[in-house]
Amino acid sequence: MTLTDTPANTIIWRDDAESLLPDLVELRRAIHREPELGLQNPKTLAKIKAALAGLPLEFREGPSTTGLLAILRGPSNGRTVLLRGDMDALPLHEDTGLDFASETTGAMHACGHDTHVAMLVGAAKMLCARREQLAGTVYFMFQPGEEGHHGARFMLDDGLLDPLPDAAFALHIMPNAPHGIFTGRAGPLLASSDVLSIKVSGKGGHASMPHDAVDPIPVACEIVSAIQTMVTRKVSVFDPAVITIAKIEAGTTNNIIPETANLLGTIRTLSPRRRAMVAEELHRLAPGIAAAHGCEAQVHIEQGFPVTLCDDRAVGFGKQVVEATFGPESWKTLDAPIMGAEDFAYVLEKVPGAMFFLGASHEGDDWRQCCGLHSNRMVLDESVMAKGAALHAALAERFLAAGFDAS
Repeated sequence: MTLTDTPANTIIWRDDAESLLPDLVELRRAIHREPELGLQNPKTLAKIKAALAGLPLEFREGPSTTGLLAILRGPSNGRTVLLRGDMDALPLHEDTGLDFASETTGAMHACGHDTHVAMLVGAAKMLCARREQLAGTVYFMFQPGEEGHHGARFMLDDGLLDPLPDAAFALHIMPNAPHGIFTGRAGPLLASSDVLSIKVSGKGGHASMPHDAVDPIPVACEIVSAIQTMVTRKVSVFDPAVITIAKIEAGTTNNIIPETANLLGTIRTLSPRRRAMVAEELHRLAPGIAAAHGCEAQVHIEQGFPVTLCDDRAVGFGKQVVEATFGPESWKTLDAPIMGAEDFAYVLEKVPGAMFFLGASHEGDDWRQCCGLHSNRMVLDESVMAKGAALHAALAERFLAAGFDAS
């Protein structure tokens, strides 16, 4: 008998999640009104604890962040599964016009983390209500600092996830994707993300006499062009890299050649091998071009999140759980990775698991026209949170019962 043949708790999870939806919407909106940045999200943490009050959970907190691990232990010492929801917002001004728009200047939940928290709280409530049926332990990981602050790594370093679970799952909404459809893929799902900065140093002087100076600006421009050539000529399309120079800064006025020019950008790759190769090439390319023009170039690469690698067993398992819970039409396998980045990758480096996306466009809308993640006009259909909470609960219950073996 396959997973799709067994009703198990699939209808229960759907019905329970729908009944909880008003509470999840209320929690999501409360978090949305008071977004917090970085590793310290005390107001969000307080809302989470209030929502979980009275449940049979153990709490763990660490010194580095306001992250919270809530632990639900079933009656038997079986497997352990982790479910993760991130907490932090983005540093931008909201322009949605929502009644519950951000009341915090310069901060907005534009990546859906408010919904991730609400869905995870919903799953915790449902699983706690059926604690006696669980064949193991569930970790609910409420994580701050996902937006470039390495919150998952800090929670790991603080020992909050010790002993490590047997599997880990995360869910991320997508406002510009088909309503209520779950997507995922085995292998690389999201890219590594590194910050590239290059400082080109020359010799300043009068703009009318460039021959008496060493102008770093054309050299910086040549480096930008050479980077694009390097990507297209030295990087295989089957193991790609994206390098974008997003900021060029030099000079103070129209008639002065500056001493320096600075480049700032991002590096995205889908394998550790490609990540290392790109870094090596950049450290050779920029100084070489600068030296050819009598300048110097200093290259600095700040490593960000690693590649988000999804275990093929976990993805196959997730697909079957989605289809059993919501029907085959609710799952779509992604054709290719997405070059965004996620710090859930730190968890997946240590634990087999997967991240899935949930389309959150409004039902009936053309999802291709919806504002995407990180837009200050991003909105979503809150009704999909019931599906997200139900999937969290179904993944945990089924994994504890049978592991990745869905037969």
